[in-house]
Amino acid sequence: MTSLFDRTFPVVLSGPSGSGKTTVIRELLSRRSDLRFSVSATTREARPGERSGVHYVFLEREDFERRCEHGEMLEWADVHGKLYGTPRENLERAKSDGVHLLLDVDVQGARIIRRAVPEAVTIFLLPPSGAWLSRLRSRGSETGPALERRLRTAEAELMAAEEFEYSIVNDELTEAVRRVESILDGEESRTARVGRELSQLVSALENEISAARSEAAK
Repeated sequence: MTSLFDRTFPVVLSGPSGSGKTTVIRELLSRRSDLRFSVSATTREARPGERSGVHYVFLEREDFERRCEHGEMLEWADVHGKLYGTPRENLERAKSDGVHLLLDVDVQGARIIRRAVPEAVTIFLLPPSGAWLSRLRSRGSETGPALERRLRTAEAELMAAEEFEYSIVNDELTEAVRRVESILDGEESRTARVGRELSQLVSALENEISAARSEAAK
């Protein structure tokens, strides 16, 4: 099948804690070779089992700040005293390799990326009503003040859902993944994205029609 699309765009997936972003992303990466996960940079210390370049790119604060000053971070934020950000080279390498960069960022990061990269596709993943709080509590990793802080953050993020181009309720994993894939497939054929390629194809087809008419007139 002829493809009109030879350019790529970043895909931003955001949503509150407990919405299932990590699981959806894992499924997408296992199903599609045209996606690459964006490994974020951070100044926090690596946890047991984490490897730099796989889970995060672990940097010293001075190095992180230097990269920010030189415009090497597509977006970044200070989260409870630790810096997190998206290296700009992630996007550049993905474009060079002809794949879509898949980013897992918070609402603030999504806003910055949307301004910096207008062609980005933004998707907000929501947890199903009734099951969300049980998901958070079942983790058991946060209680008391820490859980309350995460809930306040989630509440603020939910209020920003309408800023995103697409919204998906993750009440069933397979269906949520299918819907994200449908969005990607549709975006690849959006006329605004393939203007030059579309014009070239239309021109070639018009030449074929003209040639066919000339041949028929003989």
